[in-house]
Amino acid sequence: MLDLLPPEAFAPGQRSSLDLIKELNLKHREKRPGFTELDARIASYELAYRMQSAAMEVGDVEKEPSHLRKSYGLEESDPRTAGFGRKCLMARRLVERGVRFVQLYDMPDKDGWDAHAKLTDNHQPRARWTDQPVAALLTDLKQRGLLDSTLVVWASEFGRTPMMQGERGRQHNAAGFTVWMAGGGVKPGVRIGATDEIGLAAAVDPCPFKNLHATILAALGLRHEELEFEVSGRLERLTGIAGGATMIPGVLKG
Repeated sequence: MLDLLPPEAFAPGQRSSLDLIKELNLKHREKRPGFTELDARIASYELAYRMQSAAMEVGDVEKEPSHLRKSYGLEESDPRTAGFGRKCLMARRLVERGVRFVQLYDMPDKDGWDAHAKLTDNHQPRARWTDQPVAALLTDLKQRGLLDSTLVVWASEFGRTPMMQGERGRQHNAAGFTVWMAGGGVKPGVRIGATDEIGLAAAVDPCPFKNLHATILAALGLRHEELEFEVSGRLERLTGIAGGATMIPGVLKG
């Protein structure tokens, strides 16, 4: 993470500067009771400072024992395995410290998993780079008692067609692909749905994304029908119009 430390000339006065800004903001707020946006703005300064001051320690994965760093792949000779392993280990350290949402994004080069040509050459090494670190993350979360309260979602925005495109590549396919979840109240070892015989489209118990979102929200303890946010003056739901989405049966325990 870049720019965590202020310039040396300003570092000693950073805390006192923020205290002065807070004092002035509070005086400004006293004249405007009930204006909650001011409270949010004041809180954001304090949150940013706490995040900045804590990030150095959180990012110091070298403090982890050697056997754990090895399990995540940080000692692998392939820098892409080690790079994704560092992301997974950082994710566990963030979750352990109370961070509510962590996103891991695997894009080791400009093309990523976008295999319009030579699908095998693209997907096989990328699967190898990510497989060990992800397995280590799940194991580590479970051993620390964090997996039951942490929902892990592995997903992309689409899959690949079974038909060849160009030089042994594959086209985008939104009609049938796989998402998996672990922890956070999810039943282990459950497989839901299937594609047709050539792997092109979901044919058995197809699950639209709005149903996946409804299920994820339920795992987080939220009722998707009641979760609304304003977009251009209009209330919207992540799962669309009322009654348009349902939880996917069999995913969550209980």
